[in-house]
Amino acid sequence: MDRFESMSAFVAVAKAGGFSAASRALGIPLATISRRVAELEAELGVRLLHRSTRRVALTEPGQTFFAACRRTLDDLRDAEEAVCGEYRAPTGDLTVTAPVGFGRMHVQPVALEFLAAYPQINLRLMLVDRVVSLVEEQVDVALRISELADSSLIARPLGHVRVVVSASPAYLARCGVPTHPRELGQHDCIAWSTLGPLNSWWFRESGLDRAFPVRVRLSTTIAESALAAAEAGVGLAQTTCYQAEQGVRAGSLALLLREFECAPLPVNLVYASNRLLPVKLRAFIDFAVPRIAARVRAISETLERAAA
Repeated sequence: MDRFESMSAFVAVAKAGGFSAASRALGIPLATISRRVAELEAELGVRLLHRSTRRVALTEPGQTFFAACRRTLDDLRDAEEAVCGEYRAPTGDLTVTAPVGFGRMHVQPVALEFLAAYPQINLRLMLVDRVVSLVEEQVDVALRISELADSSLIARPLGHVRVVVSASPAYLARCGVPTHPRELGQHDCIAWSTLGPLNSWWFRESGLDRAFPVRVRLSTTIAESALAAAEAGVGLAQTTCYQAEQGVRAGSLALLLREFECAPLPVNLVYASNRLLPVKLRAFIDFAVPRIAARVRAISETLERAAA
């Protein structure tokens, strides 16, 4: 059994979700694909794939082995690049994940520029508001807005974002400007969360983060909806600064309670620590880091001008 051929067949089946699709992708007969995967499972002594009439899925050992196979095959391709030609254009599939709002506003535009610059790379953009496991979900690089808990990942810093409170000038003229978070109980507030209404907001006072109760006039499930209501004069909204930036820049929203904002959240691109970084991933990181960092700086500059 040729181990690399069997690993390549297994990875193709896992990525395509079936043996027939993998056969078409590799241009190899279906029987050959099936035999190579079966030989690999026999050699390892474990079942790597759950098979059904419609689709195959990775078993738990299969998920672990799939990640290892991808790293091994990527390392092999990078070694071939080093030997056959350092300047060969990066090729292949790349998966990038980011939070929905930031991803739509700031990662996708950079990703589209990247696709134009690298026509031989195919990009899968996974926009989800949860922490994605790079290994288990076959992701190459993730944008994360939070303190990083996983020290095994390599992080490329992009800047910081803040959580801010904003309201329309019309609302503030009608209801007054709050000067302390404790006053939010007397103001109309717009809460948003996919988990249900939030009846308190977090602020920092005397060096400590505290939750202050708010009076919820309207609750919704997405930040864009809350900000649209704030711009319409319904009340105050608490969101990330990148979500509120467009309204602040246009003058339809004003920032409040700036001195009580919690510490800013770091923004990083993170990826798994490999001895050899795949050429396609290195190309994306080198392309995306300065561009996304510039966008994060522009958000901060908008907030600074608003505070001046």
